[in-house]
Amino acid sequence: MLDQAGEVASSARESLRIEAAAAIRDLVHAFVGHECDEGTLVAIRDWARSQTATLDSGPPRSRKLLMQAALASADSPEWNPGGSAGFEDRAVAGLANPTAIVFDKWREGDTMVADLTLGAAFEGAPGRAHGGIVAAAFDDFTGAIIGMLHEPAFTGEITVRFVQPVPVQVPLRLRTWLESREGRKLHIHADAHVADQLVATCKAVYITVDRLTFADAPDPR
Repeated sequence: MLDQAGEVASSARESLRIEAAAAIRDLVHAFVGHECDEGTLVAIRDWARSQTATLDSGPPRSRKLLMQAALASADSPEWNPGGSAGFEDRAVAGLANPTAIVFDKWREGDTMVADLTLGAAFEGAPGRAHGGIVAAAFDDFTGAIIGMLHEPAFTGEITVRFVQPVPVQVPLRLRTWLESREGRKLHIHADAHVADQLVATCKAVYITVDRLTFADAPDPR
């Protein structure tokens, strides 16, 4: 259990992780989206290698241990993992993950809404977002519903339909809502628009689990 000073230090460190991740993320999109001279490429290469060596020499970071500790010590029975639990390290949309998509999310009644722009590094065919990136965005964003319900769950199935090309470098608006519930199965729908044009839809099935089960790593065998 952290004392108050330890908690403040941990919170400050997590905030710095998010800031550093945002800076790396901006670098990646700038690198993919712009030309540069050979000197700049050499400088970026050498800097990245040196920083990788520095990070590799540090202690490992275990999201499993971070999340288990946070959930086990939580006073509330509700499932509500935070950044200190390593939740913001997650792929796709974790703010402490440099590879993430950045969502500006809010709630409107029983619907979650988000604005986002897929940057240059997410381009597949020219001018179009890679279909796997769009599917990943839907996968994470439909998970906002389990956050709304305060129930941990895993994705059991996800189906994405592309109505029109999903562009990069253009603002998108996503919406998601709980369509129905069947025992442990949550049937969640979502859609994506560019202005008033529907570009993609999603149907997802989530399976609810115990909150400590959510934080447990699977047996690889």
